[in-house]
Amino acid sequence: MGFSIALIVFSLLLMLLVLMHKGKGGGLSDMFGGGMQSSVGGSSVAERNLDRITVVVGLLWFACIVVLGLLMKVNN
Repeated sequence: MGFSIALIVFSLLLMLLVLMHKGKGGGLSDMFGGGMQSSVGGSSVAERNLDRITVVVGLLWFACIVVLGLLMKVNN
């Protein structure tokens, strides 16, 4: 039961984080300082941190999927 709730929470968080990423026309990350980058440098600190957080949440989401699959296989 706990992994099911964690999967729901990670799914919602992952959707929110993906929507915050900057696309071609900007994104919600501009509201939090992501749009304040110069044209010379790479991505801003906010964008890099958002990328890192998204990867970590994605890996946790994947781990929940694997654990739930193994639990379902063991219970049957």
